Amino acid sequence: MAYEQFANHYDRLMEDMPYPDWIEFAQRCWSKFGRPQTVVDLGCGTGTISLRLAQLGMSVTGIDLSEEMLAIASQKLEQIRQQGQPFPRGGSVTLLQQDMREWELPEPVDSVISFCDCFNYLLEEEDVEDALRRVYAGLKPGGVFIFDVHTPGQLVAYAESQPFFLNDDDIAYIWTCDFDGGRCEIEHALTIFVQDTTAINCAADDLSTDKFRRIEDVHIQRAYSLDWWKGALRRTGFGEVESYGDFTWTPPNESTQRAFFVAVKR
Repeated sequence: MAYEQFANHYDRLMEDMPYPDWIEFAQRCWSKFGRPQTVVDLGCGTGTISLRLAQLGMSVTGIDLSEEMLAIASQKLEQIRQQGQPFPRGGSVTLLQQDMREWELPEPVDSVISFCDCFNYLLEEEDVEDALRRVYAGLKPGGVFIFDVHTPGQLVAYAESQPFFLNDDDIAYIWTCDFDGGRCEIEHALTIFVQDTTAINCAADDLSTDKFRRIEDVHIQRAYSLDWWKGALRRTGFGEVESYGDFTWTPPNESTQRAFFVAVKR
């Protein structure tokens, strides 16, 4: 995916995402398996979750493929430093540009997380299993891997409910979907209109403008069955695998939109 322009507006478009729920889910998992000191945030994007975990006193390595997304995360980290808001003891963030299918660190970590359906962007089964093997290799014995994915039913729901629209004063979009049922793969096409702040006449105290820039962006995701995910986790080494549905602690079912997996390296 090309994030060159989209990254600058990612946080604005994702501001309603359930970041506190992801943090709470991870913390409840860690209360069962042991609170980590070192964490990898795989597919960290603009670093929202990485920074929040560091504020809880964890040493976090945020890994993402997109240089542009990592640049935004780095700006956030620098802003925290400039504001004199240091992380508590043990808290830190390191950002690395790596492919989730090939990532590695000098030392294994206590836990790996991957939220906001990052694994749905791996479009071939072998790519998913490559990434799972890297997670297994990157964990300490007893380490826990926590991640979520869109289910096949959620991709069908996107296709049946589209198009989607946003029309705010400073940003708008048209979002359409093209679904391939045979592969359970969906292409999200976004046309985004962003207020051109360079056209604002600050000298005249005119803080509005009718000029907008147009951004085209395409995201492709693929969903795999819950049984396939459990099998893939076991094939790549994980001996203990649990699954849950939609931020709850009950097993996923046919109506689940976002499935969570918790896998332990034994």
